[in-house]
Amino acid sequence: MRVSFVVNQHRQDAIEAAHWAGEWLVSHGFSVFVEERVAEVIDRYPTISYSDISESDLVIAFGGDGTLIRAAHMCSQKGTPLLGVHFGRFGFVTQCLPEDLGSVLSAFIDGEHRLERRMMIEASLHRGNNKVASSASLNEAVLQRTVTDRMLTFEVSVNGQHLTSYPADGVMVATPTGSTGYNLSAGGPVLDPSLEAMVLVALAPHTLSARPLVLGPDSHVVLRLESGGNAVLSTDGQHRLNLLPGDWVEIRRSEKITNLVTIQNEDFLHKLRNRLFWSQSILGKDREE
Repeated sequence: MRVSFVVNQHRQDAIEAAHWAGEWLVSHGFSVFVEERVAEVIDRYPTISYSDISESDLVIAFGGDGTLIRAAHMCSQKGTPLLGVHFGRFGFVTQCLPEDLGSVLSAFIDGEHRLERRMMIEASLHRGNNKVASSASLNEAVLQRTVTDRMLTFEVSVNGQHLTSYPADGVMVATPTGSTGYNLSAGGPVLDPSLEAMVLVALAPHTLSARPLVLGPDSHVVLRLESGGNAVLSTDGQHRLNLLPGDWVEIRRSEKITNLVTIQNEDFLHKLRNRLFWSQSILGKDREE
């Protein structure tokens, strides 16, 4: 079996964990590869290109949610199983703590794991009648004003019907997986990541009537600029496309998916309680389990 590593090369603890995992996997008969961009810090294994990582039997991401999201873009080509080892701050998407890596790998070898199928969305940029670019997202797609531009007005249509127009900094469509990311910061709802849905959220809207909206997974969202200005389409913070006058954005469910390797049950609820400090009382004392 072939295992490929995606590593945050700016974290020494993630690099050290990848070295340890590589030795463990090789001793158990696995072939280990590392993505090309980390070859300078992990040089004992052959490299694998971005386009070929999805051919692996397992991909392990060592880092925070950003590292896992980058790996998810690679793995979504074939639905390759992806294990995220948490070395970031919040770690809502990563599935394994560093100290549990050995037991999780053993469980994977023994088939004592499950795959969490995570929905993705696809954002397409249209210029007239032509689709000029598209990108899949595990977390969210965002259409927003450029840093130096003024507030814009965004026209929103859902399933062919005009819904509303937001005077705002931008509009976001997030997945349940992404509901604990940018969506949470923007005031959107937290969704169980096992759901299939979309969340529509205005960013810093200049209106009291704007409220987050949960849509069905097969909804078709179209975003246009009602007022002139400069806007950019961003997907998972990984890709950015600048809009020209008259361009419009279409967002719908992607055919791609992300399969996350997990061992623990109730993992998401455990993360919410601990990452958002829900286990602490307002008096500062931890609640008893």
